[in-house]
Amino acid sequence: MTKNDEAVSPLAPLRFPRMPAIAGVRFSALAAGLKYKGRKDLLLAELAPGTQVAGVFTTSKTASAPVLWNRDILKGGKGRALVVNAGNANAFTGAAGFETVDITVAATAKAVGCQKSQVFVASTGVIGETFDGQLIAKLVEKMAKGLKSSNWKAASEAIRTTDTFSKAATATAMIGGKKITIGGIAKGSGMIAPDMATMLSFVFTDAKIPAVVLQKLLTASNKKSFNSITVDSDTSTSDTCLLFATGEAKNGKITSAADPALKEFKAALDQVMQSLAHQIVRDGEGATKFVTINVTGAQNNKAAQKIALSIANSPLVKTAIAGEDANWGRVVMAVGKAGEAADRDKISISYGDHVIANEGGAVPDYDETPVAQYMKGDEISISTYVGVGRGKATVWTCDLTHGYITINADYRS
Repeated sequence: MTKNDEAVSPLAPLRFPRMPAIAGVRFSALAAGLKYKGRKDLLLAELAPGTQVAGVFTTSKTASAPVLWNRDILKGGKGRALVVNAGNANAFTGAAGFETVDITVAATAKAVGCQKSQVFVASTGVIGETFDGQLIAKLVEKMAKGLKSSNWKAASEAIRTTDTFSKAATATAMIGGKKITIGGIAKGSGMIAPDMATMLSFVFTDAKIPAVVLQKLLTASNKKSFNSITVDSDTSTSDTCLLFATGEAKNGKITSAADPALKEFKAALDQVMQSLAHQIVRDGEGATKFVTINVTGAQNNKAAQKIALSIANSPLVKTAIAGEDANWGRVVMAVGKAGEAADRDKISISYGDHVIANEGGAVPDYDETPVAQYMKGDEISISTYVGVGRGKATVWTCDLTHGYITINADYRS
């Protein structure tokens, strides 16, 4: 049994969002049968001529063939098509993996009518297994004839692996008096600790923004979203986030990421990216609780994030949360192992609004009753002050349950 045969995550949104059409973006999705039977697992997205693109990718030293291809063509700054398959990561596949990418890209370029250097690809699924690119090549032409701007739900379904629900988000903004629309989809459930996990995200906008500016905007937004989540501390070989700007909104000329006209757009982009990132955590394999980790008082923001991730990635902290135990000792341990400065005698720890440790020790006359009740909720916040500076950071994670073991023990079956 795979996770897709099981119940939807208890932390899932109540419904798939109403996604608006974005000028210059069309989707097609179908079942190719690469791994999963009877479900969509192949996506084709077509972008209008002139579409600008930005991207961030895994820093894994064993990155997949698609990631290496995308890194190379990203230098051109233009994208006309995107092809994504689920079920096979095309990673650790040697020369065969690059051949699959080449076949896929060539067929897509022909079907869409563009240069190969404008076709982006992404793969997610089992590592170390090859597949024949001819299978996708045969389907791409058919898919190109069924492109629709309203196919958001099908697009989000086609990129899933162990995800229990489809992930999407949208927002609007104004640039120079022109209404701008942003929409994005993502997949991810396990192997999530992006360092830019099998994490993929594709965001689209009708804004007219040059690639060099778009890249700066995406990099900044990524730090506050996908690079601030973790499910299991494992960074994938396939992590990819691409941002496409079709220019169809025809807003005024933008030449700098610091342009005041981008204020609303930056906020809207952050909103979409963070929503998608949070949905990935909410679909963490076996997750029953969505956890926010806040760290303050660190030497700087970078140190604060390292401490926050140390807490968020600790199996002991995560299993304590699963067991609804507000065990501050495990938080203290995680702060200490992070390798960043912390004043032991100034550390304070709160679960929600409940201060349970302060100035380096347990709170006098600590009453665990209200804290135990708080821990029964499905959204938990842990705040830690480490007493050495003004650095701060927030990261998001989930608890660690036996469900995670079950899902991953059965993953290849």
